Amino acid sequence: MELKEEVKIQEDIPTLKRKLGLGTVIALGVGTTIGSGIFSSLSEVAGAAGSSLILVLSFLIGGLVQIPANFCYAELASAYPENGGQYVYFREAGSRPLAFLTGWISFWATDPPSISIMALAIANYLGFFIPLSGLTLKFVSVVFVLIFMFLHMRSVEGGGFFQNVITVLKILPFILIIGIGLFNLQGDLLLSAKPMLGASTGLMALIAGISATTWSFDGMAAPAYMSGEIKNPEKNMPKGLILTAFIVLGIYVGLTFVASGILSVDELASSSAPIALLASKIPVIGSFAGTFVAVTAVIVIIGSLSSCIMFQPRIEYAMAKDGLFFKSFGKVHPKYETPYFSIIVQCLYAIVLIFATNISDLLGYFTLVALLKNFLTFGTIFVLRRKKEGYNPSYVTPFGYAMPVIAMFMTGTLIYSTFLWAPAAGLIAAIAAVVTGLPAYYFWNRKKGDKYSANS
Repeated sequence: MELKEEVKIQEDIPTLKRKLGLGTVIALGVGTTIGSGIFSSLSEVAGAAGSSLILVLSFLIGGLVQIPANFCYAELASAYPENGGQYVYFREAGSRPLAFLTGWISFWATDPPSISIMALAIANYLGFFIPLSGLTLKFVSVVFVLIFMFLHMRSVEGGGFFQNVITVLKILPFILIIGIGLFNLQGDLLLSAKPMLGASTGLMALIAGISATTWSFDGMAAPAYMSGEIKNPEKNMPKGLILTAFIVLGIYVGLTFVASGILSVDELASSSAPIALLASKIPVIGSFAGTFVAVTAVIVIIGSLSSCIMFQPRIEYAMAKDGLFFKSFGKVHPKYETPYFSIIVQCLYAIVLIFATNISDLLGYFTLVALLKNFLTFGTIFVLRRKKEGYNPSYVTPFGYAMPVIAMFMTGTLIYSTFLWAPAAGLIAAIAAVVTGLPAYYFWNRKKGDKYSANS
């Protein structure tokens, strides 16, 4: 009788359901990756590349070498089709403290600040149409956070549908620029190259250009955090993650190719708004380029904001379900079937940060730590493949260990450059994460152990 009652109680507890399809996997990946960064990264890469030819090659090769990272996530997500992403992979690889630190850092230092920054960016671009400043700008930012908080709290299907629609809308302007631009290329500019002092100079410029593109491809693994809500994840997760990588690569390379045939590399490198400059040179679009770019930017960043509010709270949800975070974060709404508490708290924390100062500096402090998490995530494949039981991915990355090695190498170059840029900040953040995170981990781990002892 007691066993039947316990089973009945378990059945009554609301859980997250698999309601999202392949389209949402792609929408989450593309929607998170193609954000506000592309509006400035084109000039940064052009400055590092030094020539139009190397500019295009930088995005092409830079995107190709980022694809192995998605192959790795495809394997991991197909092996563990549950919510939590990196947290789950570290946990299954046998490092529960590292798994906890991943979620701990995500909640306190990287995820809510990213929501705040995107909400503020949307309000800033809206300033093109309506003057916004000071507290007004901040309150408008808050409104956007609240809108998507309620959207993703009330319905995972509704949130997924919106994400699908906004992702299509955010890539359409880029497709329009590429489509019209291809018929207006200037032969003397197309893939033009400055005279090089030697082959080594060209190689070094290419390496610098590739390195400058890496942040443009960050975010493609976002769907892995929601694997537990994807239908047929063994097939849809690998397929969606790999298609995401090629879609993003195609858009970036197409955009860069058109830019190299309409603007000189000097114009691109010196411009603070290269997409706006490119749009101003394209027939039809050029007559209202400012409005076109402002609207595009708002749509693009709204897509990224929605995506982050949708997938980021799932890591704290997974931790809470394991008894390694505040219990309330594991609550699922009985009617909406979403991790509503985790979504609400993360958004409220982001709103607090909107009114704080130097959010960008705070995010910068933890960039090195975030990169280290990515680096170690790819390394879990080496550990997990050696497990005798429990690791049965439906998709295995090709070429043995070559893919995780490439993924770790590319992340390693970012770690190196980030450390050179801000060594003190990175070390302070790493120490802060360990000093605050490990005691919290041992507290929850002991609490969980005491609970099991009491029930046994």
